[in-house]
Amino acid sequence: MKTTLPGKPDLDTPEHIAEFLQYFYGKLLNDAVLAPIFIDVAAIDLRVHLGHIQAYWEKLLLGQDDYHRHTMNIHRALHAKHALTHADFDRWLDFFTTTIDEHFAGEHADRAKIVARHIAENMKRYIVGHYDTPASTCC
Repeated sequence: MKTTLPGKPDLDTPEHIAEFLQYFYGKLLNDAVLAPIFIDVAAIDLRVHLGHIQAYWEKLLLGQDDYHRHTMNIHRALHAKHALTHADFDRWLDFFTTTIDEHFAGEHADRAKIVARHIAENMKRYIVGHYDTPASTCC
């Protein structure tokens, strides 16, 4: 049973996930702290990157099987180029949850926020290190 609020779609289709990613990356790539990490350090090609991220979230939220990359290793390599911090992951998570809350609602949207929190916790623990709270196992 869907619990979508009137006027706000859920993240229950590839089209809604794509729409979310447009809003989300619109914020990230205009942020003075995170944009340089994505643009200068990771040197992402947004078109290619969004395709990977779209497949990633479709896998996590819709059970699709088009994402076969190792997310943790990708971020370890990025961390080797530029030391990522707990604050970076907290900021990423804040943008993520705020973007969902502004534009989406429902079971998949709620699940995305929970999964994103677990991702941020795990990145802080296993990439940045020295994280005091044990990382939760996801889903």
